[in-house]
Amino acid sequence: MKKEIISVFVENKANVLTRIVSLFGRRGFNIDSLTVSATNDPSISRITVVFIGNDQSLSQILTQTRKLEVVKDIFTLEKESSLYRELLLMKVSADKKVRSAIKEIVDIYRGKIISLSKDSLIVELTGAPEKLDGFMDLMDCYEIIEVCRTGITGISRGPLSNTDSDD
Repeated sequence: MKKEIISVFVENKANVLTRIVSLFGRRGFNIDSLTVSATNDPSISRITVVFIGNDQSLSQILTQTRKLEVVKDIFTLEKESSLYRELLLMKVSADKKVRSAIKEIVDIYRGKIISLSKDSLIVELTGAPEKLDGFMDLMDCYEIIEVCRTGITGISRGPLSNTDSDD
């Protein structure tokens, strides 16, 4: 079993996301991360889904999802030929004594402190999921108040897919 990341281009219509997510649920797949975004074409949305599976389950979910009439294209975002990014917002308890130490960690990870109050700060960090995991591990020794992660979004480095010419 490994982490699978797929990209699904769908018609930008009501209830499309529900149909995609329901298909995963009916097949017994748990979605670890889900992002939806606009594309350069206003009639098409991009859904990035992360789940744990094997080659057989990946093949099954690709085949079943492809059959939905609202799906324009679907493909796997392979780690070797794709870029993944995620956004992290983290609120940390930070009095004057620990602020500089936290700022050093944030600077090393090329993050930003986007809000500061007397007793806390909010960090914004973008990057590969592994980078965010590493940052969270280092910040674990501080009092983390709240964390919000967007989930993975990705894009292939080369051509979109081999089905682009079918339309």
